[in-house]
Amino acid sequence: MSRMKKMLKYGTVVFASSLVLAACNNGDVPDLDEDTSADADDNGEETAEGDVPEVDEGDTSTLMVGLTNAPDSFNPFYRPGVAGTWVQRFFYDSLLTMPTADSFEPALGSFDTDDNQVFTVTIDPDAYWSDGEPVTANDVAFTLNTIADPEVETTLGTSVAMLEGTNSSGVRDEGTDELAGVEVVDDKTLTLTTKNPVDEAYLSEFLGFNVLIAPEHVFGDIDVVDIPNSDAATMPTVFSGAYKFVEYDTDNYVHFEANPDYYRGAPEIETVYARIMNGTALITEFQAGNLHMAAGGGIGMVPVQDISLLEDIDGLVVEEHPSFNGQYMVINNERIDDPQVRQAFAYALNRELTVENLLGGRGEVLASTYSSASPYKDESLDPLPYDPDLAREMLEDADFDFDTPLDFVVPTGNAVREQNGDLIEQWLTEIGVEVNLQTYDFPTWLAMANDLDYDIGLMGWGHTVDPNIASYVQTGGASNNMGIEDAQIDDLLDQGMAGTDFDERFAVYAELQQYLQDEMPVVPLYSDSQFAVRVDYLDGGINEFWAGSLHDLHEWTIESQD
Repeated sequence: MSRMKKMLKYGTVVFASSLVLAACNNGDVPDLDEDTSADADDNGEETAEGDVPEVDEGDTSTLMVGLTNAPDSFNPFYRPGVAGTWVQRFFYDSLLTMPTADSFEPALGSFDTDDNQVFTVTIDPDAYWSDGEPVTANDVAFTLNTIADPEVETTLGTSVAMLEGTNSSGVRDEGTDELAGVEVVDDKTLTLTTKNPVDEAYLSEFLGFNVLIAPEHVFGDIDVVDIPNSDAATMPTVFSGAYKFVEYDTDNYVHFEANPDYYRGAPEIETVYARIMNGTALITEFQAGNLHMAAGGGIGMVPVQDISLLEDIDGLVVEEHPSFNGQYMVINNERIDDPQVRQAFAYALNRELTVENLLGGRGEVLASTYSSASPYKDESLDPLPYDPDLAREMLEDADFDFDTPLDFVVPTGNAVREQNGDLIEQWLTEIGVEVNLQTYDFPTWLAMANDLDYDIGLMGWGHTVDPNIASYVQTGGASNNMGIEDAQIDDLLDQGMAGTDFDERFAVYAELQQYLQDEMPVVPLYSDSQFAVRVDYLDGGINEFWAGSLHDLHEWTIESQD
């Protein structure tokens, strides 16, 4: 195949639609359109905004990564999208890494507990910030207290909501200045106390892995309400990760340089460019030999219908993996409050046809909210079959109003989802349901959903390995834009969070999956496969568990092609 070209082309941004688990307070997304370049790289050179990055053929020191979704934030406390989180992991570390869906390894710290309620965190003695300051227990305490501050703009409330001294949204108890569940013991040790005993895997993922530790000596003097637009949040200069942020050429690329003093070992690859382009350009650039890998995970995503084009490229490795994420037909439960009607909608949809025709078989029909990637999926629960006759009969028995059209919202930006929207309109029409199909950009649709200004719509949900889906379906959940208020769901979610081991929790979540299918507050549609794409001479890249793929980033190498 052709190798890396000297000149890189510009890409075009396509924002992939995703729903974020958020516990935001207020404030706008920081403006990243302004100049966010650092003063200089390690060689004292600065890349002028708008310049096209170059790499010589055979260069083993520069990695080119393809993204189809631009980063939305460099603020460690506010990460509304997966692209921003993925990019921040290059320069900010968490306490733990998560190499696979069921394993954790120490990064900035390690966890230990005797009772699943009091956890001792020990900070790596060799961990330093890039300006020479040591990473301390105070940095961790500061980060957690800032996330829980009622005045801060954050998307991480659910990551600290298990700690003593927070409410269910992860906001610090009224009248307190610090979290009762966070106590610094010494420079390298602190204890975390949860409200109740919890599954260590849950704490490890939500707090240990998902929270990126921020430097107190950088952010500590900034009022929390001013953090989003501060230089520290928009032009970061102090890092704990394997790489240093150099610049963001808006909607074109993010430039990183190796952190030679990284406590886990200096990175083997010196320079990284995360290039932003649409899915079609991603294919073209791989064909031209201008990329080493795609970021995957919905942020460096090749359209599933075009994967075969990449599989035909000599020297390109394409691996297919199940995804934790899913696509759903969300339902306004305040307007459509009869579970028999909602279940009839599920019988009306030929979801197998969607997977076979639109995804080319590269995905699965969902029976509930968990895909086959999740260890908590109940394999004994099958998706409801396609049965339009039964669907119409159920609607007639429920005295459904066939004369009033349903407002059906389909967000733009995801070709498969848009095509599926057309099919759903057709299938519902075939059973006598009038549909008023409307298309909007995703931000507009999300605002409508939050206002419950719709009847049915299409939405993608991002899921963690931990099965807690309270944010989506619990009464008052941060991302519950379906008006779901169900005491049985709330009780099962509480039981699930009270469990302290896998077997205990699995039984509860299996019951929840069956209940969600019976009540059908949301219709699960499909989960499309994720693809790891890289050149065969890159030792590194995306793993089956996409979210944890950067755990060994500093060890990645590009083999010489000479």
